[in-house]
Amino acid sequence: MVEIPVIFEDNHLLTVVKPPNVLSQGDKSGDRDLLTLLKEKIKIRDNKPGNVFLGLLHRLDRPVGGVMVFAKTSKAASRLSAQIREREFGKTYLAVVHGVPEKRQALLEDYLLKNRKTNRVTVVDKDVAGAQKAVLDYELVAVADGFSLLKVNLHTGRPHQIRVQLAALGHPLYGDQRYGYEINKKGQQIGLWSHQIRCKHPIFNGWISFTSFPPGQGIWGIFKLDNSGQGFVHLDGQWTQEEKKDFCQKVVVMAEEG
Repeated sequence: MVEIPVIFEDNHLLTVVKPPNVLSQGDKSGDRDLLTLLKEKIKIRDNKPGNVFLGLLHRLDRPVGGVMVFAKTSKAASRLSAQIREREFGKTYLAVVHGVPEKRQALLEDYLLKNRKTNRVTVVDKDVAGAQKAVLDYELVAVADGFSLLKVNLHTGRPHQIRVQLAALGHPLYGDQRYGYEINKKGQQIGLWSHQIRCKHPIFNGWISFTSFPPGQGIWGIFKLDNSGQGFVHLDGQWTQEEKKDFCQKVVVMAEEG
């Protein structure tokens, strides 16, 4: 049975820690996926006779673990999807790369093209038909044993974006078999983790952050990031005490910040 830690749940949102190597949603492989597993869990727990609605708002590549947010109602799905389109849905990752980037902080802008037959993305000239602009910024957090730990903020949400842009910079992700196969070994777990998602609650409208650190084993262990893959919630900014009280009364699960 796949263990799926729940960071937060109310009547509108469900936020979990996706285990690495589990599909975000079903594909032609037929392997079990997170969306289906969560629907089954809710159906059994709540004794629902019909289908369970759970809106998939974003995806993580199969080898990547970390925070994922789902909508439990169509209204929540619509409002959160609007935030994604308007770039109000903030996504921050932790990444372990080979080597040390020349700049401690940088904004990367590239144009990416996806080959749908091979499911591979490449950096191309902006004039190439079908090319999409990809933007991220990174900050160097730590260096250990020839590897760098980066905090990466996505400005756009392109397929394989972080993996491709960092590889193009000359610093492929640890364990990435697709965009760093020349330097990585088979069987290594990719050094990429969905660290934090920040958005407006679709009903209360206050800002809320969901955060998770990767487990301490594997490559993450050299940076001593051991939070056992769990997560926590933080209410940001301008929540009044009354709003917080009302909000917390309606929460099903909320992992508190330690």
